[in-house]
Amino acid sequence: MKSVKHWINGALADGGSRAQEIYNPATGEVSGTVAMATAADVDAAVAAALAAFPAWRDSSLVKRSQVLFRFRELMYAHRDEIAALISAEHGKVHSDALGEVSRGLEVVEFACGIPHLLKGGFSEGVSTRVDSYSIRQPLGVVAGITPFNFPAMVPMWMYPIAIACGNAFILKPSEKDPSASLLMARLWQEAGLPDGVFNVVQGDKAAVDRLLEHPDVKAVSFVGSTPIARYVYETGTAHGKRVQALGGAKNHMLVLPDADLDLVADSAVSAGFGSAGERCMAISVVLAVDPVGDDLVKKIVERVDKLVIGPGDDPRSEMGPLVTGPHRDKVASYLDLGVSEGATLVVDGRRTEVLGGTPAAETPGFWLGPTVLDNVPAGSRVHTEEIFGPVLSIVRVSSYEEGLELINGLEFGNGTAVFTNDGGAARRFQNEVEVGMVGINVPIPVPMAFYSFGGWKSSLFGDTHVHGTEGVHFYTRGKVVTSRWLDPSHGGVNLGFPTNR
Repeated sequence: MKSVKHWINGALADGGSRAQEIYNPATGEVSGTVAMATAADVDAAVAAALAAFPAWRDSSLVKRSQVLFRFRELMYAHRDEIAALISAEHGKVHSDALGEVSRGLEVVEFACGIPHLLKGGFSEGVSTRVDSYSIRQPLGVVAGITPFNFPAMVPMWMYPIAIACGNAFILKPSEKDPSASLLMARLWQEAGLPDGVFNVVQGDKAAVDRLLEHPDVKAVSFVGSTPIARYVYETGTAHGKRVQALGGAKNHMLVLPDADLDLVADSAVSAGFGSAGERCMAISVVLAVDPVGDDLVKKIVERVDKLVIGPGDDPRSEMGPLVTGPHRDKVASYLDLGVSEGATLVVDGRRTEVLGGTPAAETPGFWLGPTVLDNVPAGSRVHTEEIFGPVLSIVRVSSYEEGLELINGLEFGNGTAVFTNDGGAARRFQNEVEVGMVGINVPIPVPMAFYSFGGWKSSLFGDTHVHGTEGVHFYTRGKVVTSRWLDPSHGGVNLGFPTNR
């Protein structure tokens, strides 16, 4: 069995004696162990990062960009290997894991342009022979705490920009699928990144708490559930840190009567069941405006019935298992809850056959097939709670206004989509809906790397979103310099308050 360790100061580190088991979600079998960092392990990583920071901060923008370019090429060359690690520990199918790596690489490519992204402003002659200019400088040691559902992409939302800006970075990945983090660390080293600039501490709450409390960690980025995001934000800011904490979601797709229902059905199935629904940008609720509900549900079910459920390393598979047994059980509990709340269980994922012909509920591993609940009551728990699994809820609404009101009434505000052929309705929706990311006939509106990712309301704690320009600003701080270079004839003492002339 493999043993996943920490990566500190350019080398593997054993750390303390605590360890946790890693599972293969397709079989339910233990595939290895991962070290659980102690406070001392975190301190060692911070010390390494702090020691490496000054030299990296003082390195030229061109040198940093060159390291980023080499890292990008190495990641691309090893993308299949990274995807295989993700499939083995998370369960998502290989093609989905490859897509995750590709989307993460877009942020690396964005960060390669750091010489342009860190350009400041200059004003000549603000006073007599006085110039002013602005610069942005790195913070120091920064950390990223990332979730299980995207073990490669979400870290790449953070560390390329942080490192390109001149910071030293500590990654605390999910303990459920930690192996990709070590491969990325090795590739950073091969790309020429100095030891200590990128470190990995494996672990759980003990590691998180120490990062949030450590006085030398200047900023923390987090992606995960809303309760933990709130905890990270409140704890980190209480210790004087800059924090961006992205929380949960309950993304709705509003389907207007003029929409192309075949496109809608394709999009709902793709966005609802890709990665087994374990996406913060998954569509989990379809708001069907009368009278399209019956036809739409029929089309969705037709597509769900044709999905192939199987292990992530089988090229025939379109959807894999969930990440752990307890998580699978929690998601599955919403099926009976939905029925008890008045919904109709149209497709029961517990009965879906996994490759080989055995129903999901009877197959070793953490399986639950695509599930469709129709006529879900608005405001019910199934409608409003984040399930984070392959459960698609259909809520019938009578009008655009009713659908918009349901979306805006949620505690979450991460992403949403509207499907319509009416440009005026789409424009009205993008203006009136209270979420951070909007798709118009696009089911998963994850922005490109040069824009920023993040929601509103309880989907985000902090002032900035990740990557894009906001990411550059999060990992730097502004400084304004006012300078006067005197000519040789100038001299004399003046005790008066400086004034502009």
